Order: sequence, then structure tokens, then C-alpha cells
Amino acid sequence: METTIRKPFSKDILQIENIEIVCNEIISKLKNDVTRKLQRRGAVIGISGGIDSSVCMALSAKAFGSKNVTAIMLPEQDSNDDSRVLAEKLASKFGITDLLLENITNALDGFGCYKRRDEAIARVISDFDPAVDKAKIEIKQNAASNLPPAFSVTVIKPNGEIISKLLPVKEYLQIVASTNFKQRSRMSMLYYHAERLHYAVIGTPNKHEVEQGFFVKHGDGGADVMPIGHLYKTQVYQLAKHLGVPQEIIDRTPTTDTYTAEQTQEDFFYQMPFEQMDLIWYGWENNYPANEVGNVMNKTTQDIENIYRNFERKRKTTEYLRMRPIF
Repeated sequence: METTIRKPFSKDILQIENIEIVCNEIISKLKNDVTRKLQRRGAVIGISGGIDSSVCMALSAKAFGSKNVTAIMLPEQDSNDDSRVLAEKLASKFGITDLLLENITNALDGFGCYKRRDEAIARVISDFDPAVDKAKIEIKQNAASNLPPAFSVTVIKPNGEIISKLLPVKEYLQIVASTNFKQRSRMSMLYYHAERLHYAVIGTPNKHEVEQGFFVKHGDGGADVMPIGHLYKTQVYQLAKHLGVPQEIIDRTPTTDTYTAEQTQEDFFYQMPFEQMDLIWYGWENNYPANEVGNVMNKTTQDIENIYRNFERKRKTTEYLRMRPIF
């Protein structure tokens, strides 16, 4: 009987040994899934200048040929202008000529997205003026905290004054429900073009977004294929370099690009840099002892145990997002 020897935990444990083989396997599977299983003839993908959508677009271009990929920019009034510049550069790099711009601001206005969100913020911070103030929600706790994460709303005044208060549950839920119109509106537009072209919608979530629930149900979680859903963020960056994604996109700090104030994914959800999170998550899901992971990550055993509990809590509380409809 063979005994499998597990690798010692190290900071190199997520390094892809033969990235050419891995890329080719993903490309081959993507092509098979779309053309054979789904019987579609190409791909529609929303691009934002972010690393995940950029890698998915590069993989799609190689799987179907650039002429059979439609890339769609989906900005709205809160979007960062850099997103469009980077998305255009990405499309040019991979020869995507069917690049469309669909501004969803009017659709969001129709849903009352901005009004509903701003009403909830104003109930917490009474002098909030959405015409001039910038706002976001964020988790201020470190991931190693032994307490469940609590969201705060932060308002930045034109003079630089920052006001931040803990969000009551009612206001938190209304803000999230309102902003989720953005992802759901984008997915509706992607499916319009996919059905018009008889293409498949390519989803861009990575492993952490899927397993920790950092996606919107029937929004960015609603796609036909998710080619990088099994990859850690660190590994997505490895693919990006191999595939030739523009360096400006690789160097860009991951952001939600959802609120009027600048907000990183770390601030909004993950509570730690993805370089640390990837490794500790790997340790958690592969049952590495907390002390072994802590020694490598320069953290205490207690810190790692708390982070492990944080991971378990997020996976359990977001299980609803991954569930299929109940029949």
C-alpha cells in the first residue's frame, strides 16, 4: 500500500510547476465545455480591467479565437475611469475586435439602486450628501480577530474629513441589496448578447470568490462556465503573466469598483492581502496544523486558528449563494 507524503507547508506551495500544461488544460476544457456540452460557438465576457476578467478573456481568445469572443465593458456612474482604459488595452492586446460599451447607469437608476443605497447611508450618517460625498462599506477588523466581521459605512467629505460608523443590520442589508443591482444588471446585459450571438457567458470568479461567497447570486455568480473557479488568486496572477496580460492590469490593486469611494477587496471582504489569504486557505483546506502554517507565515498559532475559523464561518454563511434552487 502506497503512502502519500504531503509537502511541507511553504510559501511556494501554490506555485504552478508547469504553467504551459495548466493553461492548455484550462483552454482545452473551456473549448470542450462551450462547444460540445453547451453547443455554443463563442464566448461573451464582461471586462473591467481587473485581473480575473482579463485572464478569462485571454483564455477565451485562445480557446475560441479572437473573432469568436465578444468583450463588453459595463460601466456605471460610480465606475473608475481607469477600468475602461485598461479594458480597451486588454482587448487590443488579444485581438478582440468585437468590443462593446454598455453603460448601465440608466438601468440602475430605474431600479432605484443609487437612491435606495444613499437612503440607507443617510440613516446612519445624517449629514451624508451623495451629490458631493464619497462613500463605501468596509470591514475594519483584522482576519485574525476572534469576532465575526462587522461592516462599517465610511463617508469621505470634499474637505477630506472621514466619518465612519458601524452599520446596523437593516441599513447594511439595504446597501448590499441596492448595490447588487449592479452585478445583476451586468449579467442581464451579458446574457442579452450571448443569446443574440449564440455564445456562452464566461464567468470570472476565482476560487476564493466562489468558496467564500464573494459574488452576487444571479449576478457575477450567474454564468455558463467559470474557467478559473478552481484557482487561487496567486495562481490567477501566474496565468496572467504567462498569457501576456498587460502589466498595468497585473500591477493594479484588486478593487470592487462598486462604491463611490475607493475600496480594495481586502477592505470590503477578505480582511487580509490575497498573497497571505491564499496560503492560509490552502493550509486550512488541506488540514495543515495551525502552528506549521503560523511558523511559515510569521503569525501565532492562535492567529492562524482564528483565521481558520473565519474561513469556516464565511463558507457556511454563504452556502446559500452556491445552492441550486430547491425543487
